[in-house]
Amino acid sequence: MEQTSLFKESGQSSGLPVELLEYHPDLFSETQSEFLLKKFIAESPWNQKIIKIYDKEVITPRLTAWYADAEAYDYTSLGRSMPNFWTPELLMIKQKVELTAGVQFNSVLLNYYRDGNDSVAWHSDNEKALGKRPVIASVSFGQVRCFDIRRKSNHREKYSIRLESGALMVMKGDLQMNWEHRIAKSMKPMKPRVNLTFRVVI
Repeated sequence: MEQTSLFKESGQSSGLPVELLEYHPDLFSETQSEFLLKKFIAESPWNQKIIKIYDKEVITPRLTAWYADAEAYDYTSLGRSMPNFWTPELLMIKQKVELTAGVQFNSVLLNYYRDGNDSVAWHSDNEKALGKRPVIASVSFGQVRCFDIRRKSNHREKYSIRLESGALMVMKGDLQMNWEHRIAKSMKPMKPRVNLTFRVVI
């Protein structure tokens, strides 16, 4: 299958696999998005992790911050440190996302992509603590970046989604089981972007 764009330059294309992904543009206004982007960049307790890939330790090419309900987190299964306490802004976003997604989330991972060099490699969010068919809600603020997905059994079957500032994308169904996703590096100049992925930790 040839590369297919799920979204046109603005708006949603007719090819969206709704059993796997929902896209809700403009969940937050341009003014709200700009305010939240600046606040998260300035005030979040960002850290940069060291991970092992093919027996080699590498620094993740982005910054992260983790927030969760105190009783909701299985620290050993996901290998993360103690979560931070929810902020008023995160609780406001969480409530709005839950109304659209129809799911009550108990944790959120913030990712800070400082420029086009920051990225996340092909992976699935298939940790045991998230369950077999997790619903994950992704909110983006700032620079539009492409969210690529590909089928695990056939890498030629792939899509690229433009994640706009203020938009919500809901991942669901068998996406984490049968597909991988990434945010690729970009040779083009890129402004900062903060992405929030709300999850239910079992």
